[in-house]
Amino acid sequence: MTNFAAIDFETANYYPSSVCSVGIVIVRNKQIVEKIYRLIRPEPEWYSRFNSRIHGLTAADTANEKVFPYVWEEIAPQIEGLPLVAHNSPFDEGCLRAVYRVYQMDYPDYKFYCTCRASRRMFGKTLPNHQLHTVAKRCGYDLTNHHHALADAEACAWIALKTL
Repeated sequence: MTNFAAIDFETANYYPSSVCSVGIVIVRNKQIVEKIYRLIRPEPEWYSRFNSRIHGLTAADTANEKVFPYVWEEIAPQIEGLPLVAHNSPFDEGCLRAVYRVYQMDYPDYKFYCTCRASRRMFGKTLPNHQLHTVAKRCGYDLTNHHHALADAEACAWIALKTL
């Protein structure tokens, strides 16, 4: 795979539609050509302590940000025609589908690939687990800012370049 967009969502609470940040790394001809990070006012608009502890974002961080449709309006043209890659893609695809439903937007059937599944195929039991930070390290990427959507998307892009 030489052209793709690696994507990572963080959510405000346990609802998959509550995306509060997105990181996207666009790869063309096996080279990272663009990095996008946006904060998003989530829907529903509340933060669980559990989620905030993971990614560090709170309601104060996103209170004045745009809601998803306006953020995605800026992003969608940049990833048009590209397959999307995520680590544990069912989570990120589920978030994207859920937020499209909440805002009654027509989902364009993005094609997702999963670097976690690719890691299991490639590395099998040689790794203690297939979590993003473990696989990133195995692929030579230092994920020091884990659970920041852009850092996670960049780690995912790096893994995809090595495994897909």
